[in-house]
Amino acid sequence: MAEHPHAMLVRKGYEAFSHGDMDALRGLMSADATYHVPGSHPLAGDYKGQDAIIGFYEQLAQESGGTMDIELRHILVDGRGHAVAVHRVTAERQGESFEQMACYVFRIVGDKITDVDECLEDLETANAFWA
Repeated sequence: MAEHPHAMLVRKGYEAFSHGDMDALRGLMSADATYHVPGSHPLAGDYKGQDAIIGFYEQLAQESGGTMDIELRHILVDGRGHAVAVHRVTAERQGESFEQMACYVFRIVGDKITDVDECLEDLETANAFWA
């Protein structure tokens, strides 16, 4: 059974992120894509446009000293432009370790990611880690 095109798009995004390939990530999202980060920490908020989203990814790498790792576990699609990717995220920062399950809810139009909502297993732990 062939993988759904939206699942393939999301999988490509995870692979590009894991390899630090920001150009490939740009090619997967619309120019005006939006990325929503929950929480009350300094990195939380809405990032609009490719440059802002790539800048956010670069901040994650900088803040974690390049230790952030995302292990994709599952991708679910509805065939109507939505995909949910479940993953395990780990990072280290200022002598602290972070590990939890999380997911991204993607909105896909055509063959581009237009919107991403991040959901976390424990928002308060994330707030404390990134503060």
